[in-house]
Amino acid sequence: MILAFDTSSAACTAALFDDSGECIASRDELIGRGHAERLVPMIAELMNGRSAGQIIVGVGPGSFTGIRVAIAAAHGLAIGWDAELKGMSSLALLAAGAEGEVAAAVIGGHGELFVQQFDAAARPMSELQNLSPGAAAEVTTASLVIGSGARQLVDARGSGEGREAWPSAARALSLPEALRNLPAKPVYARAPDAKAREAA
Repeated sequence: MILAFDTSSAACTAALFDDSGECIASRDELIGRGHAERLVPMIAELMNGRSAGQIIVGVGPGSFTGIRVAIAAAHGLAIGWDAELKGMSSLALLAAGAEGEVAAAVIGGHGELFVQQFDAAARPMSELQNLSPGAAAEVTTASLVIGSGARQLVDARGSGEGREAWPSAARALSLPEALRNLPAKPVYARAPDAKAREAA
């Protein structure tokens, strides 16, 4: 079986697939904060005593804390189950639910957005970027923009449809293979705010 989950956004989402790739159980909860407390019980509910041979975890970009929560849980489960561990693009997972070309826009820090454009098969049409809404408006062309930063981008652009949406792990296996075979390491897309002090 394959277990997929993502906590890069305000949503906590997990899905279980059988060996044929069919989604046999899933959970999507919009919780805002508290991923660390909710994720493991959610996975336990899905697994119901079973184990997975492969784990696919959302690696971002998105919430620094959320990304770390998911990746830490994934590494722990992979060790416990002796499972193969892979990462998936959280923005591609967000885009996978849309029809046609779509720009995924997620609120980052300092008033900026994580932005990337995808085609109908959730294949990237642009590089992942961290931009102000105004700058993001200049580099996106898809009329549909989805994600927590969608309305900001559409307002800055003055055209298109902004739709608030969240990643769903049930779509994990619909991602292009390259975007669900990433290293299980955080994709922050910008430098963390906290910086290590230089040694004296």
